[in-house]
Amino acid sequence: MGTSGERDTEGTLCLVTGASGYIGGRLVPELLEAGHRVRCLVRSPAKLRDQPWASRAESVRGDVTDAESVAEAMRGVDVAYYLVHALGSGTDFEETDRRAARIFARQAHAAGVRRIVYLGGLTPRDVPESALSPHLRSRAEVGRVFLESPVPATVLRAAVVIGSGSASFEMLRYLTERLPVMVTPSWVQTRTQPIGVRDVLRYLVGSATMPDDVDRAFDIGGPDVLTYEGMMRRYAAVAGLKRRVIVPVPVLTPRLSSHWVGLVTPVPASLARPLTESLRHEVVCHEHDIARYVPDPPGHPLPFDEALALALRKVREAEVATRWSNASVPGAPSDPLPTDPDWAGGSLYQDERELPVDASPQALWKVIEGIGGDNGWYSFPLAWAVRGWLDRFVGGVGLRRGRRDAERLRVGDSLDFWRVEEIEPVRLLRLRAEMRLPGLAWLEMYVETDDRGRTRYRQRALFHPRGLLGHAYWWSVSPFHAVVFGGMARNITQAAAKGLTARKGERPAGRIRGAAGRRSTSRRAPRSRATAPPHQE
Repeated sequence: MGTSGERDTEGTLCLVTGASGYIGGRLVPELLEAGHRVRCLVRSPAKLRDQPWASRAESVRGDVTDAESVAEAMRGVDVAYYLVHALGSGTDFEETDRRAARIFARQAHAAGVRRIVYLGGLTPRDVPESALSPHLRSRAEVGRVFLESPVPATVLRAAVVIGSGSASFEMLRYLTERLPVMVTPSWVQTRTQPIGVRDVLRYLVGSATMPDDVDRAFDIGGPDVLTYEGMMRRYAAVAGLKRRVIVPVPVLTPRLSSHWVGLVTPVPASLARPLTESLRHEVVCHEHDIARYVPDPPGHPLPFDEALALALRKVREAEVATRWSNASVPGAPSDPLPTDPDWAGGSLYQDERELPVDASPQALWKVIEGIGGDNGWYSFPLAWAVRGWLDRFVGGVGLRRGRRDAERLRVGDSLDFWRVEEIEPVRLLRLRAEMRLPGLAWLEMYVETDDRGRTRYRQRALFHPRGLLGHAYWWSVSPFHAVVFGGMARNITQAAAKGLTARKGERPAGRIRGAAGRRSTSRRAPRSRATAPPHQE
């Protein structure tokens, strides 16, 4: 679908920001199904390349903090969805959110956009905005920016969103499943009004056709008002778990709570903290006026137990469309592997291994694409676990993000503390590290054939250090590469030869005996572009 400078009669053109995130990634196919045309504004269009709906939507490169790219993306747009935030990007995230919202509103007005739709957070009416958590305060301010702009706005305000892969659901799920006895912070007694992700999407889609004179905020929530303790108990019942023992204590502050949540669940402390801070306040809906414009079909909004059951079924059937980790982790490196001449004059350390494989390229690729998560990393499990623990200790994501799908990967997927940067089926899987590092790191796995048609496996770990600390880091861990990367290469080839992939609780094929293939090196960027990826933002 090409960019059009003028509106046409093919249907409403919707601009979706945050299309690589949890809600945005689910909203796009819903809008398409409703007969709308969709344009996605993303910093890295390649992240949407493997989405099932990619061929039906347009993707343009840009950033909501860049007025020029927003203006270009707004051309011909009827309805603009704002589904992004700067949460976790630093101490000045509120200013970043404010500036981005103002740019978005100004450019929407200049382009003649008919409506802005924003999904924000439900806030208590009896608490001054200055007393809210920074997360809720910023969400409220962004909504106010849109409501004060000349463009009619629909501001949807939701509390806890329940759906497979949502951060709120993952917190609830792991806390309840892993802790039959919990000493919990006092906020578990705070009332909230959760809503199923299906209803959130239904309201978002319906907002595209609201009358032009509607310019207001709407509270959206499910039919149940529960405490977080009540949600945990209901989760245990729906999931068939034994009754949980929950003991609230007043000494766990939001900061301490976030570390506690980060320790038990896949959600890192950097994301858990704003979520737990928001739970200090009672957030329940004070009206349901949205139903006047987006009528509720029978059985909706979904009751809490039904939303839970649907989310659990999606998880168990491996049909999770998007996850909270789809969006890039704040503070994690996002630079793609640069090409020459960008590396001119810079150091690039690498550990390269290459081994023959007594299997077809397809069998080897099956093992490669199935790596990570419950399937493991085919080498010294304790070393990977320790690295994950250390990363979480310093505020990183650790290994607990796992995989969206146990067998298939697509560009943009999170994979433990990696993210899929490039995937070429039966040829290349490139992962970019999102762990806390003094530099940038990638892991590449190649399927190749030699001049006699025999399958070969090639593996490269690359590291671009930042400063003296980066160089020191590489040389401090390089003695372990023979065990970790060498064992990984050998065990992957052995698993391919046996037609196996690792399964949860099993150790991948092969014992860890030593290095395989070539060893670590330090060099400048390669002059050949044969294996270097094209530069992306």
